[in-house]
Amino acid sequence: MMYFNNVMDKKELTKTIKRLAYQYGFDRVGISCAQELTEESVKLNQWLDAGMHGQMSYMKNHAGLRINPEALLPGAKSVISLTHNYYNPSPTPENSFKIARYAYGKDYHNVLHKKLKKLTSDISHQFSEIKFRNCADSAPIMEKAWAKRSGIGWQGKNGCIIAPKVGSFFFLATIITDADLDYDTPLKDHCGTCQECLDACPTGAITSPYVVDARKCISYLTTELKDKIPEEIKGKYRDWIFGCDICQDVCPHNRFSKPHDEDRFMPKDKLLAMTEAEWRKLSEDEFSELFAGTPIKRIKYEGLKKNIAFVDKEKP
Repeated sequence: MMYFNNVMDKKELTKTIKRLAYQYGFDRVGISCAQELTEESVKLNQWLDAGMHGQMSYMKNHAGLRINPEALLPGAKSVISLTHNYYNPSPTPENSFKIARYAYGKDYHNVLHKKLKKLTSDISHQFSEIKFRNCADSAPIMEKAWAKRSGIGWQGKNGCIIAPKVGSFFFLATIITDADLDYDTPLKDHCGTCQECLDACPTGAITSPYVVDARKCISYLTTELKDKIPEEIKGKYRDWIFGCDICQDVCPHNRFSKPHDEDRFMPKDKLLAMTEAEWRKLSEDEFSELFAGTPIKRIKYEGLKKNIAFVDKEKP
């Protein structure tokens, strides 16, 4: 067992972390210095003060924790950002209801947490006396900010992290550690003058470059909103009943997207073949069987039926 107490160990640990991360199916790994996110904190508070988080009260309740990694792991020195591809090139049939690509397989929270646990366990076997805090969209941490700082990619105008020659169809995972590691360099923003995502968003949720108002976002309205869907959104859903991929589908950088190879993210054949009529007739038992362990299960049967009914109201 190696003890982390010199420069050579620092370099060796950094190399080991990246090597093991790739072995567990992560596609990109970047590391940044754990420090308070002062600039990002200002933007977060402005976004919250404008009420753009909608009913996601957890965003405001834990805002203080999000800006300081030491609040999640005392003595934090490094933040490791990782990506995991989820691109499914063959979504639902044409002229059927649509769900976001990330939702076709098993819940990514569980899949990523298991991988992170194995990864940090393997690291601990080789380097002792190191502490970790694993996060996969389940802790109050600004994962996109850290991904940007770590050189994983830049933050696009639609809010997604975009990786060069990869695109944005990937999950983010984060590890906070008290180990001092070698840090990577942030990338330049390559969105340029492109406004494809802003122009394509049917509800105008991307109010300006890099600012997304969740209250207008189809993804938020179909997954987070508990109340009745606002009538002013009627006619703009375009058949999305869980999540939305529009702003990513039109992004030029996603022409580089390649199919993932994670079995747990593979869609069921039945789900891919479902027609609108089958979606409408879906029983609660069928819902439980078809979506067991998937992200869709969390909005429950009633939530899915609500979304389908709203889309049906849009049709002539």
